[in-house]
Amino acid sequence: MPFTLELVTPEGTILSEEVEGVSLPTTTGEITVLPGHEPLVVPIKPGEVRVHKKNGHEYLATSGGWVEITHNLVRVLADTAEHAESIDESRAQEAVKRAEKLKGEAADDVAFADAAAALERALARVRVATKHRHARH
Repeated sequence: MPFTLELVTPEGTILSEEVEGVSLPTTTGEITVLPGHEPLVVPIKPGEVRVHKKNGHEYLATSGGWVEITHNLVRVLADTAEHAESIDESRAQEAVKRAEKLKGEAADDVAFADAAAALERALARVRVATKHRHARH
């Protein structure tokens, strides 16, 4: 019995469809939501979202946000989200280098935290792109 998955960013709806399940990177660990999951609201962190469909899987990179789970709807409110196949791996690698440089040059705790968050987001994009590039070949 599928449920509706909505993945929304400030730019708009990235995904809205019936799915069999979804695995999400929460701040306390990865969770997999299947039909009948108990209602829950939990923050998500940068990482991979795996959408389980009847005909296979779909993979996205997210940079964090929140997930709201009800009995027949999972709504992900993400800061950003990208389908694995649309991630430009070389640009993501450059973002990692920029974030590492900023982290090393941080003048205070706020700058360091901002750079560390940017690094975590960039690394999530690289991991998702790399993992699924290898899976396609």
